[in-house]
Amino acid sequence: LMRLKAHSIALACIAGLLTSPLDAQGRLKLLDRGTYICALPGDATGSAWVEQVGREFTIEGGSSYDTPRGGGTYLLEGRQVIFTRGPMRGMKLMVLSSGLLQEIGRDGKLGRLRCHRAGARD
Repeated sequence: LMRLKAHSIALACIAGLLTSPLDAQGRLKLLDRGTYICALPGDATGSAWVEQVGREFTIEGGSSYDTPRGGGTYLLEGRQVIFTRGPMRGMKLMVLSSGLLQEIGRDGKLGRLRCHRAGARD
């Protein structure tokens, strides 16, 4: 019985070690307020960036955002932004620097879409 209890405790400790780095990425934070414009890289024959109309969003008070399609909420933990409700639900972004975000794809790799803070909220 003691051996089984020790085995259970060891498994619980290992499970905790495996999940804690993913769960504990950092303290909860808020994005800077303002409008974020999203764009894809262009090419040598045209614009350096091609704005993605309809993908812009505005960070409002607290952890809420607004888009042309409606509003919702997000969670910023460490450097990762996860949109939890509203039209952008499920979208993930990585904070590269203050006011610059890059999309995280479903595969966990950084995508091509980047969003930058264009200005403070009116």
